[in-house]
Amino acid sequence: MRRTPTRSRWRRVALTGAICAATVAHPAYAGAVDDPAEAGGPAPPAAWRADLSRVDADDVNVRYAQGGLRLRSPTAAPASLGPVPGEGTQVLAPERLDRPVNRVRAALDARVPAGAEAAVDVRGRAPGGGWTEWLPAGGEAAGAARPPFAVTEVQARLTLRAGSGTPADEALRLRADTDAAPRPRADLRGQQAPLTYRLFATREGLVGGTTANGHVIVPNDHFVALPSRRGLSPRGSAEYSVQVCGPVRCETAPVWDVGPWNTKDDYWNPPSVRESWRDLPQGMPEAQAAYRHGYNGGLDEFGRRVANPAGIDLADGTFYNVGLNDNGWVDVTFLWTGEQDGTRFPTWGTDVRVRQESNTSSAVLTTLPGPTQVRVQCQERGETVSYAGHTNDAWSYLPDYGGYISNIFVDVSDAWLPGVPEC
Repeated sequence: MRRTPTRSRWRRVALTGAICAATVAHPAYAGAVDDPAEAGGPAPPAAWRADLSRVDADDVNVRYAQGGLRLRSPTAAPASLGPVPGEGTQVLAPERLDRPVNRVRAALDARVPAGAEAAVDVRGRAPGGGWTEWLPAGGEAAGAARPPFAVTEVQARLTLRAGSGTPADEALRLRADTDAAPRPRADLRGQQAPLTYRLFATREGLVGGTTANGHVIVPNDHFVALPSRRGLSPRGSAEYSVQVCGPVRCETAPVWDVGPWNTKDDYWNPPSVRESWRDLPQGMPEAQAAYRHGYNGGLDEFGRRVANPAGIDLADGTFYNVGLNDNGWVDVTFLWTGEQDGTRFPTWGTDVRVRQESNTSSAVLTTLPGPTQVRVQCQERGETVSYAGHTNDAWSYLPDYGGYISNIFVDVSDAWLPGVPEC
């Protein structure tokens, strides 16, 4: 017989608040869409109730039962985090809106036992642009907040973490509208290049384990882990990717796991929007500060003694491909933080080479180990390439990598990409 939780063990929470579909202070999200005020005034509000009963392939360790979303296993957690409380996530279907919005509110009705957590994150994107980072919604984020550009698509993600019991999310409602006092356009300009930091990298290994997005790790795998869910790609996607440059070569790999050490340390963001450890400088992982300077008593967020300064974990294939034989320092570029202008396309194939010029004899700048979302600035005629029954002389320039790939590897049916200008 199912025991009814007592009032002392459970608390019912309604997390409500106005949340950003992009980081207010983050410079990477500038100029993607015209300000709604310039497009004819405030947008009418859109409201919808998320369907929590749809648990599908990009959801991890959750099930829908007894009228709520619950953990499937109270002990299962990403292998990279070691023995921590069980957790699971549900990535909800995106909501496409009929016009741009720059403010979103989320309200979650949940039963949360002591020590457990039920969190809502959201992200947004404008037509032709990439997704903003996942950002916390509700809780202490009450009060109006809005992104520095308008979005026309909003997606929510729920994360459940076990405590003395397991939480249950019963209803999630979202509302999006336009702030009547939009930010001046001059404040929205940001840097062109994505952010790059020198980081200590460790080899993740853990073959057979499961990552935070539900991927089962295989030998010679290609992905990375970062200590924050703000840049976590849903299973099978490369919506958030980094370029890792080691002693031998560079590789672009998707962010599929959370770690090392922490789970709420988006150190690549400015202190004003960083989720935790806001007294640290931008680009300084908490683990590095703890290991080298005794920050936080030398401990991570779980109270564990930090044994190395790692700010990124590399899957085995990525680790060895960039030239590491032992843990060491690499240059990491956070590709989603750069200028968002340009048209995005998916790629296909493995070990796709990004070259300095539009020909196969020019230098290889990096490789795309698997399908990746890339930003194409322009295209040009170059060397004719034949592969897998396709022949094409068109090459796309990828500004985030400073090089070209053959249009054969851009996953669209057109040999000359639609809507992309000539270089």
